[in-house]
Amino acid sequence: MVAELADAVTQAGQVAAGTRTAVDLLDEAIARIERLNPVLNAVIHPMFGKAAAVARAAPHPGPFRGVPMLVKDALCHTAGDPYHFGMRLLRDRGWTEAADTELARRFRRAGLVIVGRTNTPELATAFTTEPAAYGPTRNPWDPRRSAGGSSGGSAAAVAAGLVPVAHGNDMGGSIRVPASQCGVVGLKPTRARTSLGPDFGEYWGMLTHEGVLTRSVRDTAAVLDAVRGAAVGDPYAAESPGRPFGRDLHIDPAPLRVGLRVSVPAGGGQPDPECARAVESAGALLERCGHRVEPANLAALDDEAMGDHFTRLFTASVARDLGRWQQRLGTAIGPADVEPRNWMLAELGRQVTATAYIEAVEYLQAYARRVARWWADGFDVLVTPTIRIPPPLLGRLPAEPDLPAVADLGQFTAPFNVTGQPAISLPLHWTPDGLPVGVQLVGAYGRESVLLQLAAQLERASPWAHRYLVLERMQPV
Repeated sequence: MVAELADAVTQAGQVAAGTRTAVDLLDEAIARIERLNPVLNAVIHPMFGKAAAVARAAPHPGPFRGVPMLVKDALCHTAGDPYHFGMRLLRDRGWTEAADTELARRFRRAGLVIVGRTNTPELATAFTTEPAAYGPTRNPWDPRRSAGGSSGGSAAAVAAGLVPVAHGNDMGGSIRVPASQCGVVGLKPTRARTSLGPDFGEYWGMLTHEGVLTRSVRDTAAVLDAVRGAAVGDPYAAESPGRPFGRDLHIDPAPLRVGLRVSVPAGGGQPDPECARAVESAGALLERCGHRVEPANLAALDDEAMGDHFTRLFTASVARDLGRWQQRLGTAIGPADVEPRNWMLAELGRQVTATAYIEAVEYLQAYARRVARWWADGFDVLVTPTIRIPPPLLGRLPAEPDLPAVADLGQFTAPFNVTGQPAISLPLHWTPDGLPVGVQLVGAYGRESVLLQLAAQLERASPWAHRYLVLERMQPV
């Protein structure tokens, strides 16, 4: 019988108190992975031998003292380990990386033990994790359904209790969408809160943010405290919060001014009724918690031209990704080497001129100023659906070229990759048939402290931890 999974803060406390050891935690994580991963296909590169060597070493440093974690197989590479970014080409080459990224070093310095790497769509360009290289990751709540993307492997692993925390990154919703689809906590931090070094200062222009997926708000805050801050040579950094994000989570925030928004720009797909109901229920809960809640009149989000400029940046970045891998591999990459969606995106990106790219960046920066004005004018938090649909069946989101479908599912998340504001998805709602539906909270730039304190209040007011008991007892099929 595998013990029920405590969150990372609890596990670290157990190691510190001597009631459990890092080896105990690792053995339990490995047992869960071996038992459930054949169903989920969340972990594609187990690293049990390396993890065991780390777990046996003592004393364990940092606040997490030997707690096991998983790392998404995109951007955050680890020394000597496979790194395939969802690509058949890299898988077939047996590609490994020689060094840790700055973020991987910080995870280790915090005491986290990396147990393996998780599945991701090829080049992290989809809102479902169904790469041709490794096959689909399945949703723990219903294995017929998607776990979301692009951090779908990490989200499914955390939801099913393989580990208490897993790394993810977010270029247009890739932490928040799978958090919604799998019923876990997913924070996209403020831009430059965490480092992309040493490989990048920015990735996909302004869009990429690194973070984690967890089951509890306090785990999210504690990991962010452990890894935040600029690295040497970073082009810019988010202003220091001045005090740990996790310090005041036990205190209810002062009454906040909160706006609710369920509508999408003209021409976009309207939210599923369950996703709209999730926001309405969250609004009622916030009112009961003493906050001032009103409809959000945020006209800047209705700017339909933003999508065209976002697409220029996105497609040019995919083209550069393939160009970079050509340089690293020393061989040409053709349409047979990547999935059709990504070849189409790269072909579009190759048509973006340098001046058009700069124009897109200028437009998106101006857009960010218009959106951010709503917070500057007196609001504290925006509440929206995370994604407009509950978890879809696997195979329903197109693997073939369909850029409008990708854009349609990122309507609530992608704007805040452009603005760089912190945004968190919380598992506050479930459909009648037991599927999770996330609610997104967005704060002003640099104000993760507000989001996390409010999220912790909502977690106390409407707990979700008991729901995982169903998944703790999930059996292979």
